Amino acid sequence: MRILVISDTHGNYPSAVRAIDQAGQSDHIIHLGDVADDATAMEHALGKSVIKVAGNCDPTSTVPKELCISFAGRNIFITHGDSYNVKSGLSQLRKKARSTKSHVVLYGHTHMADITRSEGILFVNPGSLAEACTTKSFARLIISGNRISAEIVSVE
Repeated sequence: MRILVISDTHGNYPSAVRAIDQAGQSDHIIHLGDVADDATAMEHALGKSVIKVAGNCDPTSTVPKELCISFAGRNIFITHGDSYNVKSGLSQLRKKARSTKSHVVLYGHTHMADITRSEGILFVNPGSLAEACTTKSFARLIISGNRISAEIVSVE
């Protein structure tokens, strides 16, 4: 299973489209907020559902702030990250991941791509697609049997 993960588009819909095209076939697309309306626009353009959460720049959104989902028997906790102070580290997010029995945590907010494995949990921040960011990136999450891996991909 291949999952495309994007975050922090901040209205830069063209970069999101480039990321989707560059990623190729994905079983699911996840948008981690800032701006959740971009994810809705992507749904209409693609004719495909986008799993989405709201970020700190989505104060009036009806989209949930966080989700727990399961793919191929793997629990995935999805959040923008601002509620867990991720700019100061992953300790609060790690605690939440343990309480939700998550194998993977997807978060954004920092605009810095990162993949970290800690206490058996894979933490993935795809970076940002905002126009102001000099390095635009997305993440590809791959679930194959019991193996979960992720990679960061720069948008060309």
